[in-house]
Amino acid sequence: MLNNIVNNIKKKSLRERFLLVLGILFFLVYLVLGLFIIFMKNFPLAMEPTYRFAFGVLLIVYASFRFLRIINDNND
Repeated sequence: MLNNIVNNIKKKSLRERFLLVLGILFFLVYLVLGLFIIFMKNFPLAMEPTYRFAFGVLLIVYASFRFLRIINDNND
């Protein structure tokens, strides 16, 4: 499985590899941002904890959606 992914990455052009790395970077940004929003005690915006938790979960779900798209695009 991992060997297959590495071979697919080697077959991609420089532009496609750059976009893959950029996609992984933004996946990590959304994931970390969602976790920060959920677990930060002194959140700089005035939000109720329920809304803050919902927004954090929404960002994590969006990050997982992006991750699944990256995986599916990489298999091509």
